[in-house]
Parts: sequence; structure tokens; C-alpha cells
Amino acid sequence: MARILIIDDDTRLTSMLIDYLGQHALRAEARGSARDGLAALRHEAFDALILDVMLPDGDGLDVCREIRTQSAIPILMLTGRGEETDRVVGLELGADDYLPKPFSPRELLARLRAMLRRGQGALQAGPPPLVFGQLEIDRGARRVRVAGREAALTSYQFDLLVALATHAGRVLSREQLMDMVKGEDLEAFDRSIDVHVSRIRAAIEADTRHPRRILTVRGAGYVFARGQDEAG
Repeated sequence: MARILIIDDDTRLTSMLIDYLGQHALRAEARGSARDGLAALRHEAFDALILDVMLPDGDGLDVCREIRTQSAIPILMLTGRGEETDRVVGLELGADDYLPKPFSPRELLARLRAMLRRGQGALQAGPPPLVFGQLEIDRGARRVRVAGREAALTSYQFDLLVALATHAGRVLSREQLMDMVKGEDLEAFDRSIDVHVSRIRAAIEADTRHPRRILTVRGAGYVFARGQDEAG
């Protein structure tokens, strides 16, 4: 049974989520502050995190940033601030997904399951690595290396990179990429893909101002460029 940590000081909401997720074979527990949540993550093992932006002792965005320096745990952010700019900031800091309040518990469950499926891929044997020059995408271990150096990506960003790389040379629209990666009929927004692509470029490109791997096709989407000297 997957173990979920909720960091949110709304005890009524967390109690409802713990009960609801428990009915769907997910074991959830809550911490009401940034300090207690970070302590739980340091000392216990969780499969995913539900993180509120507004916490009594800090900003959830700062908590997300701190977690990402230590862990690749899937993070679903919750907030009463539903503006697109807030969602973009959360994604830029390393969140895997974002859900504004009020929300449907069914939608939260669907998004959480999608994140868990991506994370569980790391535990299963996968197809052979994709190699493009110095870039290696190990789909079995869900790791990316550039010239032997490991690149830090969230699970969503890893799946997005795999979707682009397995269709190298083909222009993919934002809608196609969202369909390939989410696998769920969930709300998404175009700029979320742009933010994730920007993070991937920062991890794998030598010069993000002049990317050579993931190219933008204005008005169409993105294309993963295969080097001319690469046969595989």
C-alpha cells in the first residue's frame, strides 16, 4: 500500500483526505506545519507528498524547493491561490502537479495515482536505455545522465523527456505531450509543459539559450533533435 504524506494545517481537509484515500488503498497521514512535514520526510519513507502552499510557519513553495535539494519524491501542490502564475512557480520549483482549492477528491486521487504510476516505474525492469551522444536516458532505472553526470528531473519531467526522445525528429504539440505523459483526462494548461521543458533543458542542455536537443517549433510545439552522428 502506497504511503502518502500530507502537509497542510487544515485539519478538516486532511481528515477527509486521509479517510478518502484510505478507501482507495492509499495510506495517508498528515503534518500541520512545514517543520513537522520536513522532519517526517527526513525520518520516514513516503511514496508521494501532498503539499499546501499556505502553511502556518512558512511558504509551501519554499518547502518544495528545500525538498527538491534532497529528494525526487512526487509532489502534488494544493493551494487556494489558483492563478496560473502561482502554478507555474510551483512547477518551476520542482512540483510534479498542481491542484487549486476547492478541488474534487476524485481528481486529486486521479492525479495522485498518475504520479505514483510514474514513480513505480523505477522499481520495474524497463526497456533498454535511449542514448543520444552524451545523453543517456535509462528508462528502467528512470535516470538521466549527461556525459556520465546524473541530471535531476522530477518523475513528470522524466516521462516528458522519454515521450520526446522516443519520437525524435517528430514535432509534438503541447496537447499531444500532455496526453502522452498524464494518461488521464485531467485539466492541464499549456504553460505547464513550457515550464517542464525549461527545467529539462536546464538539466540536459549545455546552453539553455541555444538548445540543441529539445527545440521549440513556433506555433506547433517541440521536437527532440537527434544528432546527425547518432544511429540509435
